[in-house]
Order: sequence, then structure tokens, then C-alpha cells
Amino acid sequence: MQRIAWSTFMAFGILCSLVQGACAEQPLTWLEVRARFEALNPTLQAARIGINESRAQEITAYLRPNPTLSVLVDYLHPNRAQISPFNQNSVLEDAQPSATVTYLIERMNKRELRLQSAQQGTSIATSQLGDLGRSLLFTLRSAFIQVLQQKAIRDLAKDNLVYYDRVLEVSGERFRAGDIARIDLERLQLQRVTFESDLQTAEVGLRTAKIQLLMLLNERTPVERFDVTGSFDFSEQISPLADFHLAALATRPDLRAAMESIEQARTNHQLAIANGSTDPTLGVDVGRFPANSQPGTDPVNYMGLSVSIPLRIFDRNQGEKMRTQYVIKRNERLRDATEALIFSDVDSAYAALNSTVILLQPYKAQYLQQAGTVRDIVTFSYQRGGASLLEFLQAQNEYRTVQRSYLSLIGSYLAAAAQLNLAVGREVIQ
Repeated sequence: MQRIAWSTFMAFGILCSLVQGACAEQPLTWLEVRARFEALNPTLQAARIGINESRAQEITAYLRPNPTLSVLVDYLHPNRAQISPFNQNSVLEDAQPSATVTYLIERMNKRELRLQSAQQGTSIATSQLGDLGRSLLFTLRSAFIQVLQQKAIRDLAKDNLVYYDRVLEVSGERFRAGDIARIDLERLQLQRVTFESDLQTAEVGLRTAKIQLLMLLNERTPVERFDVTGSFDFSEQISPLADFHLAALATRPDLRAAMESIEQARTNHQLAIANGSTDPTLGVDVGRFPANSQPGTDPVNYMGLSVSIPLRIFDRNQGEKMRTQYVIKRNERLRDATEALIFSDVDSAYAALNSTVILLQPYKAQYLQQAGTVRDIVTFSYQRGGASLLEFLQAQNEYRTVQRSYLSLIGSYLAAAAQLNLAVGREVIQ
């Protein structure tokens, strides 16, 4: 019976491990998170549909004018009763049928200019999609960084709690040996609630950050099964500011959209000039004279040609020509404003990033090691009666404050790096 029970227990354990492995998901890297975001985010999907709408307008812009068919039957006799054309004194006895087909000839490349303007509109929509993706990607990167930061804070809270539990074990042994008073042991035990509170706060913060990231990814994965992984650190090497300026001018999609708007405005101005030209309408007509139109003659078929040219005594397109010139100037000023905004964005993000690096350098070189050394020395001294309880608690709090400040600065560095990537228009800092 014991062997059967042991086998059942082992099978149940294996089944639980398999179920847990099936339910757990591999932590996602930043590249995987970004790929899912670009594929699943509904805002980006809606913007891509807008590009398809713009491409459909290209088809409409390049359509040719349709010919016009006109049918005419003249010389009817409504006062006659008979309708048959084979009888005399009928309604259609003297009828002269004719058909005319006319076609508008568009001059000065109107169709080509309409197509070019529509294609430039598609290019603008594509650049605007890139700018939308740039903004949304910054929001995604910020949420991803928040998850990494909350994970680091949670790990720190766990380590602090484990370290403090070991101190409590030693302190309990000292109390049982008579080295410390009961009140000191109870004060140490009461202090544990601070570390428990840090851990619970970090767990809530991590869960909230994951929910925000899942919302951006448009996924319904349970929070418990979702996780990300990545480097939560900083780099002391930063490229010169001029390099970021050049990269932003070459990459920013909003600047590209502003420049494309200028080109489209120039094309529309050319189209306005072309629309001011006259377009002739060619016509071909065919008809038939009945036999009794001239006594003693047979029916006669005929064909004629016609050309219709509007007389442009008044230029009714003059206002449109002037309007499109103003549109060109307005778009040029908007391009200048976008360039100024780019320089401002890059300068602000670069200053924030550089300032954070300056603050992080002494932490990494000195403060972290000093905080750990002071805590260990004071703890060792307190456990042997060389330091007071107040000194021990103060050392614990200082270590906790330094570590949390360092993690907060790392998060600020990564946020500033994401802001600089947003300002440049691509990921210049990973």
C-alpha cells in the first residue's frame, strides 16, 4: 500500500509540474514585445487601414472621363395615329434618328497631376503612421521599463526581507542566550513590517505595470502568466549631441510628412494651373435621313464631327491658384516649426539623460558598495554587542534608501533614453 501511495504521489507531482510548465510562458524580450505590439495594437491597425484608403483614392484620381452618348429622333408627327414606320401618314414617317458620342480631352497632364497628388497623399499618410507608431512605441517602452523597474524593486524587497529574517534568527538566539532584552527583540520584530510592506507594494506595482503593458499589446493573457525580461542597467557612454541632431533630421517621420506636404502643395498648385486651361470636347454623330425627306430619293445615312471648346473669357480658377500658393508657404512654415521642435526635443531629452548618468556614476562607483559595507559591519557589530539597536536600524534604513534610490535612477535613465529615442525617431539607445 505504501508503494502504491508513493507512486500515486509521484504521478500527481509530475502532472502538476507538466500543467505548470504548460501554463507558464517564456518571458518576452523587448524585441518580442515590440513585434507583438506592431502586429496587434488596434490603433496601428486602424492607421494602416487609412493608408489603404489613400491608395484607393489614387485609383479614383487617375480615372479617365467617360464618353457621353446622346440619342435623338427628330421630325415626329404626334398628330398621326399610326406608329409603324412602314406605313404612310405614320408618326415616324419623316423621323430622322441620330446618335452622338462626345469625349472630353484633358490637357496639361491633369490626370497625371491628380495621380501624383494622390500618391503624395499616400506618402504623407505613411509618414503620419510612422509618427503615430513613434509616439505609441514610446508609451510601450515606458510601460516595459516600468515592469523591469518594479521587478527590480520587488527583488530588492525580497532580498532585504530574507536578510532581515536571518538577523531576526540570530537575534532570537541572542535573546534565548540572554544577550539582548525582550524589548529589543520585539522592536526588531516590529521593524519587519516595513520590509513586508515594501514587498507587498512592489508586488502591486509590478502587477499594475504588467496590466498596462498587456493593454498596449491588446492581449488577454493572465497577469500571472505574463512576464518580460531585459537589462535594467545604464551605460556611461553617450554619443555627442550633434549626432542625435543629425539622426533626428534624417529619421523623424513628422518632419518627413511636413516635407512631403510641401511637395503635395506644389503639385496641387500645378494642378490648379492645369485646371485653368480649356479642355476640348470631341464629338462624332451618325444619323439617317428618311426617303421622303427629299422626293424621289432613297434614305441617306450620314456622319458628322464636332469640337466644343469653352471660351475662357473669365478665369474662374484664379482663386484656386492663389490659394494653393498660400498652402505652399504655410506648409513651409510648418516644416520650419517641426525642425525647431525636433531640436528642442533632442536637447531636452539629451540633458535629462546626461544628468541622470552623472547622478548614477557615483552610486555605481561608491555609494552602493559603501551602503552594503556599512550595513554588514553594523550588523556584525550589533550581533556581538558593539553597536546599539538604533545604529543597527539606521544602517538597515540607509542601505534600503540607497538601493531604492539607485533603482529609481536606473528607471529615470531608461525613461530618458526612451525619451531621446522618441525625439530622434528611432532607437539610438537600447
